[in-house]
Amino acid sequence: MMIRQSFTFAALLALAIPASAQVVVGVPGGVSGGVPGGVSGGVQGGVVVPPGPFVVPPPSGPLGMLANPPLTTPMMIGPMSIGPFGPGPLGMGPIGPGPLGPGPIGPGPQGPVGAWTFANRPESFTYIDEQGREAEQRDRDREMKDREAERARMEREREQNLYDQGTDALFENRWDRAVSYFSRIADNKGTRADAALYWKAYAQNRLGQNAEALAAIAELTKSYPSSTYLKYARALEVEVRGRGGQPVRLEAQGDEDIKLIAINALANSNPQEAVPILEGFLSGNSTPRLKRQALFVLAQINTARAREVLKNVAKGSAIPELQGRAIQYLGAHGGAESRATLAEVYGSTTDVELKRRILRAFMAAGEKDRLFAAAQNETVPELRLEAVRQLGAMGANDYLWQMYQKESSVDVKRQIISALQVAGNVTRMIEIAKSEKDPDLRRSAIRNLGIMGSKTAGDTLVELYGTEQDANTRRTIVNGLYQQGNATALVALARKEQDIAMKKDIVQKLSTMDSKVARDYMLELLK
Repeated sequence: MMIRQSFTFAALLALAIPASAQVVVGVPGGVSGGVPGGVSGGVQGGVVVPPGPFVVPPPSGPLGMLANPPLTTPMMIGPMSIGPFGPGPLGMGPIGPGPLGPGPIGPGPQGPVGAWTFANRPESFTYIDEQGREAEQRDRDREMKDREAERARMEREREQNLYDQGTDALFENRWDRAVSYFSRIADNKGTRADAALYWKAYAQNRLGQNAEALAAIAELTKSYPSSTYLKYARALEVEVRGRGGQPVRLEAQGDEDIKLIAINALANSNPQEAVPILEGFLSGNSTPRLKRQALFVLAQINTARAREVLKNVAKGSAIPELQGRAIQYLGAHGGAESRATLAEVYGSTTDVELKRRILRAFMAAGEKDRLFAAAQNETVPELRLEAVRQLGAMGANDYLWQMYQKESSVDVKRQIISALQVAGNVTRMIEIAKSEKDPDLRRSAIRNLGIMGSKTAGDTLVELYGTEQDANTRRTIVNGLYQQGNATALVALARKEQDIAMKKDIVQKLSTMDSKVARDYMLELLK
């Protein structure tokens, strides 16, 4: 009877409250005490309730952690005490029998505190039984590790985006904006902090901020004594001290605009004659704006000398910002010779960010073989993962599968699973979900099947649920179907499920889904 009451109560709440308005609150200790007629004990679990206070009139005693809206019919209950607050599992726990008869009612035993956790979506609640705790903890630890790695990667991406915006501001002669971007990067002391200090000083010099520019150079020299930007910073310091804090003349800006027009005109009319002039801009003291435009024009000129200059820049003959752009141009416009240059630079540098750019250039150039080689042989773990990620973006399913079968690193295999998901390879994902021996990797494949959302993936999840013995993996399958919005499959599973905790989990998920199939099943539970 109590199990039936739990499902009925959940169904009533699901029908009364729109899925979009529901929140989940746990009542771990629940209510101590009893009512006339002999109920004592605690409410073991938690219930789904609408947001806001939920008051139980008349004022015959407070009730745990439930609040709002007022009930239309007063409840006849005896005095109750408040149990401790905290998270609890889903649904209502069993109520133990108490002494019968009228009169004063003493406090009953307090119900046990339930346990809950989030699965890989915030709205996915998972009831944890004793047998599943250890596996669930492993999953949480792994997911935390994955989240930390992803946060680190996103932080690098954020820093790079700021850096790109700062260099764009430089190339547009928007010095104030450049100072702002590079100051933020320098203050964060990340991987591009030394470069940011140099360009901050450069922009401040262009603004005539003599003292500020010298201070930035001094910080670069002190904090990053092995930086590749020191040689540029020393030359800049000589220029700053020689200028005495005077801003750049407006006439110089006009001269620069005229030079840009002349560069484009010459490249279109006489590219052979333009190449040595462009090379002079790249190696001289021209502004970043002129250097960038000179490199761009050079990349469009299809002569042996132009290609040679571009390759030299990619190898590091100019400022690092131009090196990154040269790599991008070689990947986008170059032929086999240019891609060989990229491979040469990749093999000769230890700069992780530069190598990452080359891997992305390989992807843009369609270089699956070189990406596959990097994914197999790269000694820096994050670059191996980046190569796998780019193979996924290219849809290189055969390479990914070949690598997965031989790979020993769990982290790399997990990235291959994600890459197969990006590539849309449902067939291989199903094979991993069915045959992988490592339970964590198998659950990762199951989660990705939920993300992929196809009918084949959904049918496979249902099939796996029917034969799976591990409770934690079965919950992962339920979460995958929930991610798909597959209410039909979840209802079918709930009807057949004999495990009460698992059935509660499925019913709770159905109660939050905006689906006619789910609502009809809630009505079915009430009959």
